[in-house]
Formats: sequence, structure tokens, C-alpha cells
Amino acid sequence: METTTAHSLPHIVVLGIGNVLWADEGFGVRAVERLNALWQWPEHVELVDGGTQGLALLPFVESADRLIVFDAVDFGLEPGTLAVREGDAVPACLSARKMSLHQAGFSDVLACAQLKGNYPDDLVLIGVQPVELDDFGGSLRLAVRAQIEPAIAVAGEWLRRWGAFPVTHADRDAPVSSLNANGLALSRYEGERPSPQSANRHGDTRFWHPSEPC
Repeated sequence: METTTAHSLPHIVVLGIGNVLWADEGFGVRAVERLNALWQWPEHVELVDGGTQGLALLPFVESADRLIVFDAVDFGLEPGTLAVREGDAVPACLSARKMSLHQAGFSDVLACAQLKGNYPDDLVLIGVQPVELDDFGGSLRLAVRAQIEPAIAVAGEWLRRWGAFPVTHADRDAPVSSLNANGLALSRYEGERPSPQSANRHGDTRFWHPSEPC
């Protein structure tokens, strides 16, 4: 009787991209963090905090037979709206309404993977329409934060459809490994960051004086 191993299963990558320092830009990273915190997935499922690494994410995309991407995306919808795109609609969506440099970079990543013939068989984008981006040092707005749980529920449906079934960390009595530096965890980021009144969130004061308009 044949035994199915992790090496014979399709490699699934769940990738959160975005910049946690710019308010709702951090949605993708926060979503994959939450998925990692709630569940332990089989060995053939890889969860990745992609941040704003651009072309450095190419190996993760090339290794994926199936790829899920979390991101804050300008879908042209009401702020805080969750939306899902599949297949060819994903790069088209990311290219049509670029909000930040990381999206331009990730579009290039997908194009490079396709050009090299290492493109995922299945590609799903789970995105949210941002409320606020122009807030350096800020965190997710409430409407965007409220979509994290629905977003990971959608991801869970896809993962189960692809045969990846999780267990809770308590079931395996294993510590939860962080996807990034502990200082970037949402609780510490929000609990330890200075207030807008005491922190400069408008630029580098070496180049302009706070009393001057910018």
C-alpha cells in the first residue's frame, strides 16, 4: 500500500505582503500572522511574511504549486470591503491599480515566474480595500482589521479544498513560531508605539522644520 508523504503533495504557499508601518498597507502581513497564530498546517503548507521584499519573493512563488496572497488592494470598492480574485485576474488586478511600490514589485515577481515556467497552478488573491494608507506608524483601521478573520476563513476554505487540513496548536502542544521579528507583532506594534502627538509621522525633520508647511 502506497503512503502519501509531504514530498508527494502539492506545495502550497500562503503569502502576506505589505508594509505594516503604513496603516492598512499591513493587512496582508497581519492576515498571514493570524493564520499562523490560530492553526498549525501540514508540512507542505508554507506561511510567509513577504513584507515589501519584491523580487526576493520569487523563490517562494516559483516553489508554489498553489499560492494564496493576502494584500491590501485598490479594487475600486468601498473601504473595508473584502474581495477575492483568482488566476489571471490576480496580476491584472495588482497591475491596474497600484497603491504602492510593493505591488509593482509583486506584479513583476508573478511575471518573472511565468516567464521562467515556474508559475503556480492555482493562484488566489484575498484582498481588502484600504481605508487609510498615509499614516506612517499607524495601524489597521477598524474596518480593515474586521476583515482579517473573514479573510483567513476564505483562505481556510481554499486550503481545505486543496487537501490541507490544520490542527490547533494546543492539539499538538507545540509553541507557535513567529513569522517575523517579535517586535513587529500586532500587539507590540500597537501597544508600544508612541502616540501621534509624540512621534513624527510626517517626514524627516532634518529636511524640514515642523513649524513649516510641507
